[in-house]
Amino acid sequence: MNYIPTIGLEIHAELKTKSKMFCDSSNDPLEQHPNVNVCPVCMGHPGTLPVANKEAIKLVHKVGLALGCEIAEYSKFDRKNYFYPDLPKGYQISQYDLPFCRGGFLNINGRDIRITRVHLEEDTARLLHPQGADYSLVDFNRAGVPLMELVTEPDITSGEEARRFAQELQLLLRYLGASDADMEKGQMRVEANVSVRPEGQEQLGTKVEVKNLNSFRSVERAIAFEVQRQSAVLKLGSRVVQETRGWDDGKGETFSQREKEEAHDYRYFPEPDLPPFRFAKEEIEALRSELPELPWQRRERLVREYGLGGKEAEIFVREKDIGEYFEKVVSELGSNLAPERLQKLTKLSVNYILSDLLGLLQGASVQGEDFLITPENFAELVLLIEKGEISSAIAKQVLKEMFGKGGDPSQIIEEKGLAQVSDTAAIQKIAEDIIRKNPKAVEDYKKGKASALQFLVGQVMAKTKGTTNPETARIALENLLKTARN
Repeated sequence: MNYIPTIGLEIHAELKTKSKMFCDSSNDPLEQHPNVNVCPVCMGHPGTLPVANKEAIKLVHKVGLALGCEIAEYSKFDRKNYFYPDLPKGYQISQYDLPFCRGGFLNINGRDIRITRVHLEEDTARLLHPQGADYSLVDFNRAGVPLMELVTEPDITSGEEARRFAQELQLLLRYLGASDADMEKGQMRVEANVSVRPEGQEQLGTKVEVKNLNSFRSVERAIAFEVQRQSAVLKLGSRVVQETRGWDDGKGETFSQREKEEAHDYRYFPEPDLPPFRFAKEEIEALRSELPELPWQRRERLVREYGLGGKEAEIFVREKDIGEYFEKVVSELGSNLAPERLQKLTKLSVNYILSDLLGLLQGASVQGEDFLITPENFAELVLLIEKGEISSAIAKQVLKEMFGKGGDPSQIIEEKGLAQVSDTAAIQKIAEDIIRKNPKAVEDYKKGKASALQFLVGQVMAKTKGTTNPETARIALENLLKTARN
């Protein structure tokens, strides 16, 4: 019997606002000292009143617009009642039946994953459990931080697809400036609702919620494990229990936490301290006009305009600052070039950015103050390579020098004596010397070993410190070897 998995996601993301959701306490995810960014409102003191953060609502609307959601013209906040030590008021201000955004979709590998809703709530405090201690501590810095929740329809069919959805959503949040969505810092958290059913059965299986997924790898692995676990339960003729399960990354398995609460257990009712919201269509359209180029739009344009491969475009989309730098470099190459030459130069630019430049950066940003290579100078370096004025080996040396000290590549080449050797007589003499000193490689070449010629070319390049064009060296060596053979 084959079993069909059905997966829906609930994704929370802390929004990038200056202050918290319902008070003016600082929203600073980097604050290391506990209970610093707090006030009577976010601590839930009696008699305090919340005031909604306008910027947080605006950011949620932008996310909804980017995903093609229907933006509610009328919405409200609700109280979600439950007791837990990290919830200072004994309830959470959230949204229930009238969220800010409904519907929409996110396309993953050609499939539209439908979105049920995108709503806004306040985050909880953070519980700390010192190792070996018989107590827990509560840090309220996070309590009241604006928290966006996105819920998908059960359209996802695998752990890999769920991971890709979460990664694409993270990209979107960053492009919109809505959230840094750093999973390692807890700024984005994923929960998966997983069920399996026998093939041919239309009715969905029993849903199990998996929490504590704090990395994309965990999302994929946890869902894969849970699908396998539930399938094994059904194969034995047993029943899958509806519950909430955690994820143990070390063991690579889920574990039972508690039976799943239903919506009625939270006793939702309209938040009495906040009035409902009405949004004019003109307001929503004004926000739509503020949307930047979205990740999937950028991906398609890079392929179309620059002829990039899928992997190259993906890197430039995910590393947005590198992608922007690449486009500036291409714009400096010249707009009057023949299409064939521009395509060649573009390809050279891509190769040197994605291999050599990224290797030098080691995670740093091209937008940082310490980055000294201007797009103009990088474009000039590419032109020098394309014209054959410097070899690839020399280009790498020059790029390293530019990265460390900045400067014009032509000036660096002149100062360091790295100009391409173009004197054919000098190259001929060096090639003769290399052949004389490497008789074994010469014999190997005569026996038909192609690697022997490459070795001899390398010796010429080493002798000239990379200043000889490899193709020129190869031709000189081949001519000499043919003469010697004859």
